[in-house]
Amino acid sequence: MIRGPIRGAVVGAGGYTGIELVRVLLQHPHVELVSVHGTERSAGEPLSDRAPELRGLTNLRLAAMEEVPDVDVVFLATPHEVSAELGPVLVDRGVRVVDLSGAFRFSDASQIERVYKVKHARAELLAERVYGMPEVVPADWASARLVACAGCYVTAASVPLAAVVAAGVIDTGETVLVDAISGVSGAGRGASLTSSFCEVSAQPYKVMGHRHEPEIEQATGASVLFTPTLGTWKRGILCTSHARLAAGAKAADVRAALVNTYENSPLVRVLPEGVWPSVGAVERTNFIDLACAVDERRGRVVLFSAIDNLLKGASGQAVQCMNLAFGLPEETGLIETRAGRLCHQGQQLEVEVGS
Repeated sequence: MIRGPIRGAVVGAGGYTGIELVRVLLQHPHVELVSVHGTERSAGEPLSDRAPELRGLTNLRLAAMEEVPDVDVVFLATPHEVSAELGPVLVDRGVRVVDLSGAFRFSDASQIERVYKVKHARAELLAERVYGMPEVVPADWASARLVACAGCYVTAASVPLAAVVAAGVIDTGETVLVDAISGVSGAGRGASLTSSFCEVSAQPYKVMGHRHEPEIEQATGASVLFTPTLGTWKRGILCTSHARLAAGAKAADVRAALVNTYENSPLVRVLPEGVWPSVGAVERTNFIDLACAVDERRGRVVLFSAIDNLLKGASGQAVQCMNLAFGLPEETGLIETRAGRLCHQGQQLEVEVGS
């Protein structure tokens, strides 16, 4: 164990998730952000030109993707095909890689090709990749060289659903209906008519075919029918899942499944009975808020969750995974005060770097 900062780099720093990563890492008590990277066209440009909210926080300039220096961890906030190409190169250099794309989310190369249209030249790495949804999927974090962070909708749906599936309080013989509505930032920063100011409207999209559906099934073990909807706000996901109550299960059993599963998870908040998750309550935080409702007469269960899609659904969760990989408490640098400052309560920790 070596006492010292974790040296990090962000590739794809000009997008929404990349900017959020930079913001969190700059204020992380155990990280030194060494470099940020974008396209060749953006090389040399101050990052604060792309992200005015970072003015006064960093003087880093965007470098080309192939210019990643020797660091301890690289975050890839890049398109799937870029991550699939760049991830193995960085792993071979001995760098830990935390990927926010879908390039490594399945261990089966054929499934990644089917869902994300990405062919892997180094498919053998898929067998060792760690799936990044800490509350749901156990992992050997200490040995993680390549982390594939879960998708935003997947996180919102899977955290509550996995708990009730594991507890046996819902009937997994019936398909679970998962509906989620996301802010416009979920579509990324690229120009699009449907997400432009004058055109954006609440509407479903990619019905009966969204790529996060098989990922929710992978994480929870349930059969799922997932329908996403575009919301008319900037950031945040509100997810509602409908399932059948298992024979003999009661309302108290469903709530107990959530409470007992996540009582030691610092970034999961099971809300008091009668209090429902909202996008506003989780905005710009790495919390996921959960609630449930049960109609015993009809034998129905409804699960509710809310996350910030750019943090708990992407950049914050990536930092959470990095924390675990380097032996830090998972919430380090991710608990916000009312003033919005990122903080970590505790003493200076010894962090293993350079592995």
